[in-house]
Amino acid sequence: MAKECNSTTCTKEDCAGCSQAKKPQSFQVAVNELSDVKKVIGVISGKGGVGKSFVTASLANKLAAKGYKVGILDADITGPSIPKMYGIKGAAKADDNGIYPMLAGNGIKVMSINLLLPTEETPVIWRGPVLANTVKQFWTDVIWGEVDYLLVDMPPGTGDVPLTAFQSLPIDGVVIVSSPQDLVHMIVKKAYNMAEMMHVPVLGLVENYSYVKCPDCGKEIKVFGESHIEEIAEEIQVPVLGKMPIDMELAQKADHGIFHEIDNPYIEKAMEVIPKID
Repeated sequence: MAKECNSTTCTKEDCAGCSQAKKPQSFQVAVNELSDVKKVIGVISGKGGVGKSFVTASLANKLAAKGYKVGILDADITGPSIPKMYGIKGAAKADDNGIYPMLAGNGIKVMSINLLLPTEETPVIWRGPVLANTVKQFWTDVIWGEVDYLLVDMPPGTGDVPLTAFQSLPIDGVVIVSSPQDLVHMIVKKAYNMAEMMHVPVLGLVENYSYVKCPDCGKEIKVFGESHIEEIAEEIQVPVLGKMPIDMELAQKADHGIFHEIDNPYIEKAMEVIPKID
């Protein structure tokens, strides 16, 4: 017979199996009724400028090349870069059903605030709650259609917008992007701890700016110092999914809006940990 719950005498252990115990409140919002998204993968970082969007787009390209239907939700509202990388311009279309994402050259569906502003140089000068609500609307109001994998390019840090994304979207796992700089241990741990607190699995770490190859002799030059990513990965018990150098060819394709042509060879291992579609 189930034990009756008594708030004054019950211990934590007593309430663990109690039918009357309160369940954690869910803040998830429903996806647009015309959307069918199977897996949601977040790409996060503890600080800006580490190449998070670059990794997001690289993962999306690899999944698309394998024949999956892929979308990118650009949740970095104040610093969107995904449309520019793919050469996507103009205004996204909308009707009574919702907003339609725009297509990259390789068929990836993209939604970003830059596709809803008068120009791509228009600044977003909004307060936190408005920014966070926009991310929700990219899930509830955008008609994604059939998507196998939706990649979410999160804003850096642990503020309103990433918190809203973690709570509102059914994220199946996150990839943390970092650099070899001295503060990386603390910064990665902040991102990791946030994911843990939100009960979202961390799939692994990607290090960017690991080195640059000398064009003359091929020597690897550690511009930002020696890497400690393996030590951090071992401490938090997640795999290293890639160590990306400063590659001018890849950077130029992003700058020229032809990122859809890129097959990033440095993150191949990431494909092994992406959750499989049921």
